[in-house]
Amino acid sequence: MFESALAIILVLGALIFFHELGHFLVARLFGIGVSVFSLGFGPKLFSFVFGKTEYRLSAIPLGGYVSLVGEAEDDNLPDKFTPQESFAKRPPWQRILVVAAGPVFNFVLAWFIYWGLFWAHGQMELIAEIGQVAEESPAYQAGLQPGDKVVSVNGNEVVYWDDMVMYIQESRGEPLQIEIQRNSTVLAFSLVPEIVTRQNIFGEDIQTPQVGVIASGETVSIPLSMFSAAGQGAAQTWMLMKLTVQGIIKLIERIIPLDTIGGPIMIAQLVSEQTHEGLVNLLALTALISINLGLINLLPIPVLDGGHIVFYTAEMITGKPLNERMKQMATRVGISLLLALMALAIFNDLWRIFR
Repeated sequence: MFESALAIILVLGALIFFHELGHFLVARLFGIGVSVFSLGFGPKLFSFVFGKTEYRLSAIPLGGYVSLVGEAEDDNLPDKFTPQESFAKRPPWQRILVVAAGPVFNFVLAWFIYWGLFWAHGQMELIAEIGQVAEESPAYQAGLQPGDKVVSVNGNEVVYWDDMVMYIQESRGEPLQIEIQRNSTVLAFSLVPEIVTRQNIFGEDIQTPQVGVIASGETVSIPLSMFSAAGQGAAQTWMLMKLTVQGIIKLIERIIPLDTIGGPIMIAQLVSEQTHEGLVNLLALTALISINLGLINLLPIPVLDGGHIVFYTAEMITGKPLNERMKQMATRVGISLLLALMALAIFNDLWRIFR
C-alpha cells in the first residue's frame, strides 16, 4: 500500500514538475519574472529563495504552479521585480511560447522516458512464427501449420510479425504468395485472404483482410544505440500523440462512449497496478499519462494553456488584447466545462469501482 501511494505521488510529481518547468524555463529565457515556483498546492511545507524566485514544496501533490510577474496589466509587481519583467507587457508570441512550453515539456518527458527504455531494453519485436492456424481459414486450407516461420509475402521479405501483417493488409484481399520455412525447408503457398469485419481500438467496425493465423508470441530484443533509441523514442511518442488526438476527436463525435473517460481515481489505480508489474511498466504508463496531460492542456478551453494560446493568437491577429469582459465570460464557461468534465470523470471512476 505504501509502495503504491509513493509511486502515485512520484508519478504525479514528475508530470507536474516537468509541465511547470517548461513554463518556468521559457519565461526566464525571455527575462520574464517568476515570483513563485510551487510543486503542489495548499500549505507550504518547505521553501527557499534563489535569485528573485521562491521555490516551494506544498502539501497537496495534485498540482503545481508558476507565478509569473505581471500576468495582468493592472497587477501590482512584487518587490525586487521591474516593469520590464512583466508577463503582460511582452509581445503575444512570447506569451504563447511561455504558455505552450508546459504541454511541450510533457511531450519531452514522454520522449525522454521512451528513449531510456529503448536504450536500456532494446526494441521488442514478435518473430514471424505461426503459433495457431484457425480451422477452415485461408491459411488452414492452403496448408500452413503452427511452427512455420514466414519468410516472405508477395516477394517482400518478412523479418518480424508486423511485416507480415502489413503486407497482408496492403493486399486488400488480393491473392497472396507466401513463403514459409518449415524445419529446414522453404515452401511456397498461394492463398486468398478473407475480408472480415472487426473492431479497431476505438470500437469502430472496419473491414480488413485476414488469413487466419496467430503469432507464436515469441519475441526478440533488438539492441539500439543511444541515437537509434532516441529516434525510436520520438517515433513512439509521436504515434501515441496521434492516437490520443484521434481518441479525443472520436470522443467528441460520440464514437467512443463518455463512460470511458477516467479521472484521478483511475489514474491512481493504473499507477498502483503498474507499480506491481515492475519499473518498466510504470515508466511506460508515466510517459502515456504525460502525453495525455500535454494534449488535454492544449485544448482550446479558457483556463487551460490552449485557451490562453487562443487569446494571445487573437491578439496577434487583431493587434489588441481581447475585451476583458469577453475574456471573463469565456473563462467562466471554461471553468464550468472543466468542472463538468471532472465531475463526469470522478463519477465514472466511482461507477467502475462500485458497480
